Amino acid sequence: MIQLNYHHLYYFKVIATEGSISKAAQKLRLGQPTLSMQLKQFEDFLGHQLFERKNRSLVLTEMGRVVLSYANEIFHLGEEMLQTIEDRPNKQKRMKLQIGALDSVPKSVVRSLMRTAYAKADCQISILEGDGPDLIKELIEHRLDLVLSNAAAPSLTEERLFTKSLVKMPLIVCGSRRFINLRANFPRSLAGQPFIVPTAHSRVRHELEHFFENHLLQVDVIAETQDTALMKTLAADGQGLIVIGEHAVRAPLQDGLMVKIGELEGHFEEIWLIAAQRKIQNPIAKEIMKDFNVNL
Repeated sequence: MIQLNYHHLYYFKVIATEGSISKAAQKLRLGQPTLSMQLKQFEDFLGHQLFERKNRSLVLTEMGRVVLSYANEIFHLGEEMLQTIEDRPNKQKRMKLQIGALDSVPKSVVRSLMRTAYAKADCQISILEGDGPDLIKELIEHRLDLVLSNAAAPSLTEERLFTKSLVKMPLIVCGSRRFINLRANFPRSLAGQPFIVPTAHSRVRHELEHFFENHLLQVDVIAETQDTALMKTLAADGQGLIVIGEHAVRAPLQDGLMVKIGELEGHFEEIWLIAAQRKIQNPIAKEIMKDFNVNL
């Protein structure tokens, strides 16, 4: 059986990605003549031209696009294999579990997931915080095992993603005790009041804007942040009101650091757990995906 030269396949992939032999040569730290010769040998081996020149650029031929598709899948599987090996324990190493979490996901949910993971196996957990698209990209590329998000996985992706709803929390308005009189005539009492709100891409931001619009309310937005811990700190300091899932502020409400002004009836924050299809699943992530839930 004729053996495929994976070095040649990789060189081809880099050339296709970079768009020119000169850029690919810089990335690979090879001379341009050497790389051109390697590409020519690969094309001769396959019996097909993979590129054609257009306006001093290299453009993939139809066969080139086919080969690139296979190359991407082959090297993607190789990266997944290495990640899987790294995640699996040996006698000296704990199993690794990489979790992505949106800044807006309550830390109590993250802690609950970590406790569940530790109860299932002796593991080392890494937490990466970020925004939704970046975390989903890391998940698809198998640099994360699970993602905690307040939005379901996007459907417009070629990758197969698995989504599980963990909890649906009523949204409430709360703040320091100086706002307690706003309970009377809620929600009309919110008009003109200072608010600390999530950033524009947040699901909660969309919910509260719907609520304000439906009740013809105009409020004073004094700050925007996606960091729920900062929102709670500012609210407890009396800087303004926040709209947040009730579960996320249970402790400060019980301790008297904040008071509940009212509930946004019919509006909720939903927390989701997302995983990506893999050839070999992280066993802890697989178990968590199957049976982890948040109890309010």
